Amino acid sequence: MGMLACATLSGLVAVGAKAAEEGFVERGHLKLLARNLYWNHDGHGGSADRREWGQGLQLDYTSGYTQGLFGFGVNLSGYQVFKLYGNDRYSGTAGVLVPDGDGTADASGSAGGALKARVSATELKFGNNLRPYNPVFAPADTRVLPATATGLWLTSQELAGLMLEAGHLTAAKDFNSTNASDDFYAAYAGVATDTVDFAGGSYAASDALSLSLYAADYRDIWRQYYGGLTYIQPLAEGQSLGVDLNLYKTDDTGSALAGPIDTTAWSMALTYTLGAHAFKLSYQKNHGDVPFDYLGMGPGTYHDSIYLANSSQLVDFNGPKERSWGAFYNLDMAGLGVPGLSFGMRYIKGTGVDASDMPAGSPYAYYGSESSEEHWERDVDVKYVVQGGSLAGLSLRLRHASHRIGNQASDSSSDQLRLIVQYPYDFF
Repeated sequence: MGMLACATLSGLVAVGAKAAEEGFVERGHLKLLARNLYWNHDGHGGSADRREWGQGLQLDYTSGYTQGLFGFGVNLSGYQVFKLYGNDRYSGTAGVLVPDGDGTADASGSAGGALKARVSATELKFGNNLRPYNPVFAPADTRVLPATATGLWLTSQELAGLMLEAGHLTAAKDFNSTNASDDFYAAYAGVATDTVDFAGGSYAASDALSLSLYAADYRDIWRQYYGGLTYIQPLAEGQSLGVDLNLYKTDDTGSALAGPIDTTAWSMALTYTLGAHAFKLSYQKNHGDVPFDYLGMGPGTYHDSIYLANSSQLVDFNGPKERSWGAFYNLDMAGLGVPGLSFGMRYIKGTGVDASDMPAGSPYAYYGSESSEEHWERDVDVKYVVQGGSLAGLSLRLRHASHRIGNQASDSSSDQLRLIVQYPYDFF
């Protein structure tokens, strides 16, 4: 669709507004998000270098609901990506730009939409621009445009503190694709399925305690279950201690396209907050002969359906039988007189990766047969958000990560730099 995507979307919004009822129009919102992303990945000779620079435009219209017991509405989206840098040697592998037959496209666009219906505080959406985000199905928004899914998505918040949701999803559009009819993937195994179902929810039992439970079925790949708990205990003024627990259980199902799977992966993190400072220690363990795997929405892409504490910018520390420790530090400079500026850093060490009991013929066999692999990652993240004036909301972010291996057969040493400039604009 190219440049026509945003123009087409604006036309649809205008036509719909003229015919709609009062609630449909007056509660509608039209928003633009402009995101500029430079991506530089140095594989240190062990993997490909990846360098891409792109500009993305995301236009979202969200209508209100028609009046009456049953309200109806529409959500529409237009997406545009422009290549600022990318050549045959480096591009097409970072996921920033959209591949074409000759490398990556100079410009590409697409559009999507969803119909929605609401009764009380329960909402059903049907379309191809759905963006659920939960521990078992979370399309990423870490490139210039978000990934989206096609299908049905039901959410309900009828009771205070309780959020329930369920989804039946039949096609994917990756963050570097204009095709809304792709398959879903087991990211590490590289095998595909055309259907994902999930159900679950979260409950805020109090201001201090929240719980969540989810289950998902990736047809003919796995069934996955998740439980999470977050508790924050206030201490003295300006101080608190937080506990975060996450646990996944994954078993193969149906045709078992990713081979035999029987993994239990969990993590625990303790966070001490002192004014503007936050210090966190974490531990993570995968009990299984294959890695803990999660959502992909295209060959070789990884999304956000991993809520384990040590999942990081470059690696997830989720190898067979792997255990890892992490130390985190975050600083919110608003508490020191510089609102909008934040800083974070972390160091994670993984050991004990053991693929010696990998099932024969497993698609995860690239881990080899080592029984003592180890590696570490160090990340730095700096972000500033303009607080006022005509550029309010403009953000600038620098993310740098370094990964080093000992005798890790399944990965390589690398450094990665991401520069992100983002500006949101609300038309109405």
